[in-house]
Amino acid sequence: MRTNKELLLKGLKYLAYTVALMFTAPVVLYQAFKNQEHPFYIAVLILGIILAVAAIGMGFYSIKTVVDSLFGKKN
Repeated sequence: MRTNKELLLKGLKYLAYTVALMFTAPVVLYQAFKNQEHPFYIAVLILGIILAVAAIGMGFYSIKTVVDSLFGKKN
């Protein structure tokens, strides 16, 4: 079993996106909760929740991609 290097690079790229989302989502949520009387509070809160869910989903997908590149896909 050899490592699929193209798939590994794709997985590492997804991990980089995941790390970016992991830092962006809490910052957006913090700003939303800090400015609760602002008219865009609900919009920023929804955006922060979407970013947090995307960070979790991308985390699972990127780890799956890296594992598939290392061990091969299941048939």
